[in-house]
Amino acid sequence: EWREQLTPLVTRLKECVLEVVEKAKRAVTFVLLQEAACSIPQGFNLQQRRDIVFSQALAALACGFVMRLYAGLQDKDFLRQLHLVGLVAQFESLLSTYSEEIGMLEDMEVGISDLQKVMFKITEAKTDDLRELQPSVCGRRDHYTVEVPLPQVIFQTLPEEIKEGKPLRVFPVLFNVGINEQQTIAERFGDISLQERINQKNFEILEAYYKTVSEKVPLECLPCFQTQTDIKELLEMLGHSVVTKKRKNVEILWVAGTICRRLNGIRFTSCKSAKDRTSMSVTLEQCALLRDEHQLSKDFFVRALDCMRSRLSQGDIGHWEDPEAGAVTENKPASRHFYPIALLLVSSHLLVVWLILSLVFLLAKYQ
Repeated sequence: EWREQLTPLVTRLKECVLEVVEKAKRAVTFVLLQEAACSIPQGFNLQQRRDIVFSQALAALACGFVMRLYAGLQDKDFLRQLHLVGLVAQFESLLSTYSEEIGMLEDMEVGISDLQKVMFKITEAKTDDLRELQPSVCGRRDHYTVEVPLPQVIFQTLPEEIKEGKPLRVFPVLFNVGINEQQTIAERFGDISLQERINQKNFEILEAYYKTVSEKVPLECLPCFQTQTDIKELLEMLGHSVVTKKRKNVEILWVAGTICRRLNGIRFTSCKSAKDRTSMSVTLEQCALLRDEHQLSKDFFVRALDCMRSRLSQGDIGHWEDPEAGAVTENKPASRHFYPIALLLVSSHLLVVWLILSLVFLLAKYQ
């Protein structure tokens, strides 16, 4: 009997609860709409910022893809890998996780991640005019297609899958290691979790790409270099470097770059302004490639590196230092002296010494 008496009360209670839940949903929806209305301008600014970053990343990717395509037109193994799997694009960043460069690194992470929505399609150009060979972009934010026209003679030599217009995928990966003095501050007093998360996430993407390549393309088709380290072993080294707590672990960049070259990929290097850190990294990599792959003697490594990094004085274009002869031109600019700021802050006496040395240097230079 007591159950029969409670049944209508329980039913009524359920109806009341459902009514209250419905009113709560409407109230929350109204509040969310109010917040959305207030945040519309901010949302537009974020979307505009994202579009700007993406446009720069897309321009770099398209340029790299076209250059790699023209370089590999005679490589049947590369073309096979291109249409069966896709092309890996490694972005090497030297930004620090400190101050304003944190925002730049966050922008770069999102922009490169958005490149996963980009497909490439190779078409046949109507004529051999240079204007007809310019890549074009079509699509919307959720999907972009970059059409790369090729001359008719070259287009006919491509595999049938590519000539039929099969979309070609790209696998963008980003590895960042800060190397300047601001990164030293971030590692000692700040937070580098952003860099660690980026490297770990993109290592997983690169590892997944290698697994796909090894399943669809014979590993014998991949390029062979003088350094015969197995790609799987290089991936293990990279995975260990990513999780290792080590300050300014540039080994991540070296191993990732080696893996990218072994996988027929394309590489990009950048920092804040693409001047000092980028030029140092690129010239060092060029000399390392000359040493490891083109028989550059170790005795000339430093001299070749200094030659690449030399700065010519204005108006003396064409007068280069010859690393082989060891001769130095008469108009070689005076070397510039940089003193570590951290050292100068240790003592006021060192600051005075620095000022005196700088004054003597300027007087000697302009005397």
